Amino acid sequence: MNVDPVIFAKALADETRQEIMKHLCCVWLSVNDVVDKLEGKVNQPTVSHHLKKLEEANLVTVRQKGRQRFYSLNQEQLTVCCGQLVFAFAPDYRKDIILVESIK
Repeated sequence: MNVDPVIFAKALADETRQEIMKHLCCVWLSVNDVVDKLEGKVNQPTVSHHLKKLEEANLVTVRQKGRQRFYSLNQEQLTVCCGQLVFAFAPDYRKDIILVESIK
């Protein structure tokens, strides 16, 4: 799923979301688990809000288990979106990549 680069950039622009993403790398955590990892810096409703923004940017994968939702970092989407930003905002870099690929 492609995401608008602006939505992606806005999701990444928040320091709390960046910290949440670090905690979600390679594990599945509930909202309460994330609150615990943040050591009380952010309450549960705020973490839920941040997770919703990350979900809208497709930066987290969500798994429902009963009434609880578990989240994990969508590393593939993170990589794709970062690449899209490079191509959108660094056209000279894109030319260099195309040149290198044509030489191979």
